[in-house]
Amino acid sequence: MRDETKCLHEGYTPKDGEPRVMPIVQSTTYRFDTTERIGELFNLPNAHMYSRFSNPTVEAVEKKIASLEGGVGAMGTSSGQSASLLSILNICKSGESFICTSTIYGGTVNLFAVTLKRFGIECIFVDADASVEEIQKAFKPNTRAVFGETLANPALAVLDIEKFASLAHKNGVPLIIDNTFATPVLCKPFEFGADIVVHSTSKYLDGHALQVGGMIIDSGKFDWCNGRFPEFTEPDQSYHGIVYSETFGNAAYIIKARMQLMRDLGCYPAAHSAFLLNLGLETLPVRMERYCQNGLRVAQYFQQLSKIESVSYPGLENDRYHLLSKKYLPKGTSGVVCFNIKGGRDTAVKFMNGLKLASNEVHVADIRTCVLHPASATHRQLTDEQLIAAGINPGMIRFSVGLENINDILEDIEQSLKSV
Repeated sequence: MRDETKCLHEGYTPKDGEPRVMPIVQSTTYRFDTTERIGELFNLPNAHMYSRFSNPTVEAVEKKIASLEGGVGAMGTSSGQSASLLSILNICKSGESFICTSTIYGGTVNLFAVTLKRFGIECIFVDADASVEEIQKAFKPNTRAVFGETLANPALAVLDIEKFASLAHKNGVPLIIDNTFATPVLCKPFEFGADIVVHSTSKYLDGHALQVGGMIIDSGKFDWCNGRFPEFTEPDQSYHGIVYSETFGNAAYIIKARMQLMRDLGCYPAAHSAFLLNLGLETLPVRMERYCQNGLRVAQYFQQLSKIESVSYPGLENDRYHLLSKKYLPKGTSGVVCFNIKGGRDTAVKFMNGLKLASNEVHVADIRTCVLHPASATHRQLTDEQLIAAGINPGMIRFSVGLENINDILEDIEQSLKSV
């Protein structure tokens, strides 16, 4: 099946006389005929036993997103942040490190640079546009992974996935890609060498601002038996001595994440949240096409305005990431446009407050147009140096174009600009 068909039919297939629409299984618990059967599940979980681990409704969405990304399995989480956290904790422990591009989302910068540091895990930030030789210097003997975003939030830098995959594999570690802004409709990182993909499903995958969630998808292609990851090849004493690589083969990563981390941390999404997410997924290909069309029109419009200092949108032919976008995002570069308005922070705030159609909100990738000032909101905790590294200046505005009529969006921009 192609993506448009997968979004409608993967994950849940009704049998004779069953509901056409995926039902909500609103239950924390499951009944079994014997005590022995429950004991078997704690040895080898091959069925739902408690909704802190898995749930039929959530599982259907996990299967759909895994299929869209081309992976062997997926695990839902309660937020995109928890997906990023678990993707690292599944392979990193105290005393180890991982490499991350500096242009990632501000909340993830805090998670990696501050919170994980308290766990004893070092995050080494690198310039994604640096040379292979320069990035190679960041690797240490204890480096366990490389992390980056397909389309950085909010810098809109396009990651050269093949370059980072090659570097990661040369050093015997996996490449983890946050594919939130691109979605699997615009880019499939596994096709370019990535090993793990994470999503904040709250964004385009949902699209309607209805649920907060995350997803981790396993490509099933990384060799966890290369000698650098004993947690996959040696017995797990917390789970009856199971050896993940032997028992689960190429799905070892995602099953270990569920059996160890989800078991202990319990950040699993609710069934109703998964149901709402699925409604968004069913229209994802149609929406992404419109987002990209509207996004390009808005970016082109901003380019023509004397009050705008610069525009970042990889779909523009003069954008520094346009060539990379043609390679990795040939169908479009989402509906998020970032621009710097002349006059800095005060002018940016005045422009945003003057918008009538677009909403001032802490969100992005919605069906409705919304705006945010990253320097004073999502990236507020970053230092000036970190802001510069993330590609953010005080006058930057993140403009998330919705599905409204493009002329209404442009007219809203025009009327607000008159006040500045």
